[in-house]
Amino acid sequence: MEQTLIILKPDCIQRRLVGRIIQRFEDKGLTVAAMKLMQFSKELAERHYAPHKGKTFYSRLIDYITRGPVVVMVVRGFNAISVCRKLLGATFGSDAEPGTIRGDFAVSATYNLVHGSDGPESARTEIGLYFRPDEVLDYESATDTWVKRADEL
Repeated sequence: MEQTLIILKPDCIQRRLVGRIIQRFEDKGLTVAAMKLMQFSKELAERHYAPHKGKTFYSRLIDYITRGPVVVMVVRGFNAISVCRKLLGATFGSDAEPGTIRGDFAVSATYNLVHGSDGPESARTEIGLYFRPDEVLDYESATDTWVKRADEL
């Protein structure tokens, strides 16, 4: 089972979309393995977005993510990273396809509601910023056997 980090950003919280967006992941057959409501410090935001340091949008990104509370969560499932990224849609809400989270709820390039890890290495690094290993639960969901691919049975 693959794990990825998902962040429901301040605009998601302010617009009261948390439940609806978590439901999208669960509807797809993914499992929430860890979750917390928190406020980013500037230092944590700088660590999270370190790969973007020096880019023109970096300071706006730090300001945006520290403006209000966020929900950080570890989502796990088969091909969780690619599945979550497809569910999220294109980075800029106005470019995202209808049916994706950003396509249905976002129009802004800046306020795009959610973050998802872009690969296995970033997922491991990002999960480690927010959760200790003992906080990420590995449990079998009653639906796990019903969402496996036929070749995995």
